[in-house]
Amino acid sequence: MGKVISVVNQKGGVGKTTTAINLAASLAVLEYKTLLVDADPQANTTSGLGFDVKNVKIGLYEVMINDSSAKDAIYKTEFEYLDLLPSNIDLVGAEIELINLPNRERVMKHSMDKLKKNYDFIIIDCSPSLGLITTNALTASDSVIIPVQCEYFALEGLGKLLNTIKIIQSNLNPDLQIEGLLLTMYDMRLRLSNQVVEEVKMHFQQLVFDTIIQRNTKLSEAPSFGKPVITHDAECRGTINYLNLAKELLQKNGLTKTNFLEQPEMMN
Repeated sequence: MGKVISVVNQKGGVGKTTTAINLAASLAVLEYKTLLVDADPQANTTSGLGFDVKNVKIGLYEVMINDSSAKDAIYKTEFEYLDLLPSNIDLVGAEIELINLPNRERVMKHSMDKLKKNYDFIIIDCSPSLGLITTNALTASDSVIIPVQCEYFALEGLGKLLNTIKIIQSNLNPDLQIEGLLLTMYDMRLRLSNQVVEEVKMHFQQLVFDTIIQRNTKLSEAPSFGKPVITHDAECRGTINYLNLAKELLQKNGLTKTNFLEQPEMMN
């Protein structure tokens, strides 16, 4: 049975979609069968893998609202071990349409439970909100990864998110765990970045991933080419960071003892 992991933070611009795409691609490169679920109406995960959002006829909205089969909504990607369950702007309406449904918080879980046997990992990219779609994702998940930007106000809103996770644990999904906090957009030249790293590690200690995602031009460019960074530039800093994150995740789950890649300091 696969492990379902949501990438979540209600703050926008912290690297959620970047993390979801590149972690999933890295797991796939390491030959773990992975499904990437786009649970954001902006559908940046879908376009970030090179799919035209306008051509998505069956996606997460149809699965959740129209009872379409999740298997019919799965798209093959350029990676042998990576599939995509896409999204489009229709998903905006799901927030309203879910309100009157019975067990509205568990709609996504029913679909994910059917798919888990086919994958080692299911990675869900959540929208920057704590609405019903994100609640569905958390209810369907075994754990969460929380990207935390290495900039001012990094911890702003984090308490609210952690409180939401506690509510989900208490009322909907008692088995939900925090996989880890992931520090993103780190710039070693900035004192502020280093201060944020120290503060987050001091507050959350073992919950923080050892891997830190550094600012990287190639990482920022890759979505415009519809590619994960590993196929855009296999040797850049962003690729190494996300491969190391995938390996750390696997180690946390007792699946591998693969050594981390060495991180050159000044690689572009």
